[in-house]
Amino acid sequence: MTVRRTIPTIRHRSVDVDSVRVAYRESGPADGPVLLLLHGFPTASHQFARLMDALGDTPHRLIAPDLPGFGHTTTPAGFTHTFDRLADIVEGFTDALALDRYALYVFDFGAPVGLRLATRRPDRITGLIVQNGNAYDEGLSDAAREFAGLHRPGDEERVRGLFTPEGTRFQYETGVADTTLISPDSWTLDLHHLDRPGRTDAQADLAFDYASNFAHYPAWQAWLRAARIPVLVVWGAGDPFFTPAGAKAYLRDAPDAEVHIFEDAGHFALETHLPQIAPLIEAFLTKVQ
Repeated sequence: MTVRRTIPTIRHRSVDVDSVRVAYRESGPADGPVLLLLHGFPTASHQFARLMDALGDTPHRLIAPDLPGFGHTTTPAGFTHTFDRLADIVEGFTDALALDRYALYVFDFGAPVGLRLATRRPDRITGLIVQNGNAYDEGLSDAAREFAGLHRPGDEERVRGLFTPEGTRFQYETGVADTTLISPDSWTLDLHHLDRPGRTDAQADLAFDYASNFAHYPAWQAWLRAARIPVLVVWGAGDPFFTPAGAKAYLRDAPDAEVHIFEDAGHFALETHLPQIAPLIEAFLTKVQ
């Protein structure tokens, strides 16, 4: 029998960055070119576990941290959960691991974090993979615009509705043609971490800070125009927050980008379309050796 894939060894480590204990998982050769994977809400680096398995024989070193407020990363009392601070910690994380050059995979909340890194250290970025991560006004659904504008009395209760079992499962299943492809382990693990002390407060803070990202869009778009790096965009069309227009918009500033929109996928496209997306990523990584 022929074995088509090497099953990777995935190591689970942590490193201290400015009093934050950043948990991360990594696979691949220690001296390989790096792909830094930044997850979104309400998940953590476990979002990429199956992808790391699928890319088992890639020569790349895959590194996926848990952002502050997520997964197994721990923050000190008084830590301010904003997208600027998350970017500070991830930037310090790359310094701690001596990641001088790397490609970025950004999804959802990971997009504004990773794109901040790109504009701060543009010489480090070798390529960009975007999965349902917005950097353009036209990619925001009405629901996303409403969510980003919640600053009125009673709005915090609405935000916290996303942290419930119903709200979490909604984010996984909405827009998905075949929900049997989604493991319930995904949202139940997210709920486990959301139920940890202080986590819902951290997530509420990030939700109310999300609108701060809009002012950065022009800078991120300018970086894309200047960077001229390989860009791959994969997108679930049924995402209730980020519409396919956001995927197509990347072509405006990266006209050579490869864009793939999956009509029967939702926000968490990797959950349902890993067999289609993994080969696209594998081929893309050959361009960013």
